[in-house]
Amino acid sequence: MTAAPRSFWQRWGLALPLLIFAALSGLFWYALQSGDPSRLPSALVGKPVPAFTLPPIEGLTGEGAQGFETADLAKGEPTIVNVWASWCVPCHEEHPLLLELAKQPGVRLYGINYKDDGAAARRFLGRYGNPFARVGADRSGRVAIDWGVYGVPETYVITGDGKIAYRHVGPLTDDAITQKLLPLVQPSGEKPQG
Repeated sequence: MTAAPRSFWQRWGLALPLLIFAALSGLFWYALQSGDPSRLPSALVGKPVPAFTLPPIEGLTGEGAQGFETADLAKGEPTIVNVWASWCVPCHEEHPLLLELAKQPGVRLYGINYKDDGAAARRFLGRYGNPFARVGADRSGRVAIDWGVYGVPETYVITGDGKIAYRHVGPLTDDAITQKLLPLVQPSGEKPQG
């Protein structure tokens, strides 16, 4: 007696879910490996900074104790704006680079303290140093949302007329500073220090 031919489902029914899982796993792996998160697109590059007013960090004194607003970024000289928080581990890692960046000639560095407790932000700046000429508190995160911030840290270069020229997602690196940020804020004849 001959066996009846098996149907497609009887032959491949058990293997099909495994094949689908393997295909999806491969697709997800490829998507995770094929992209630089610092190259996330920004719809605001080339456009004016969204209107905002940020108060200073409550209780902060000394250098950088002033908040800032949209008009402060359109006073004829470029500004680097760093979005940071005391609870952000990569912000701790990039902070020494910000301190060095602030020492460069022609660099005006402002900070947006994102969804942070004022006391924690003050402790952070007191412990590690304050590189910011001005730093504003974005307690609700609304300003960062308007700027298109995905997460902290993020750094922007703003032209002298108040337009976003460049956006860096994630912690800064020496290469990002020397190759991307400084050429946008320093006159072409000046060389970075250090």
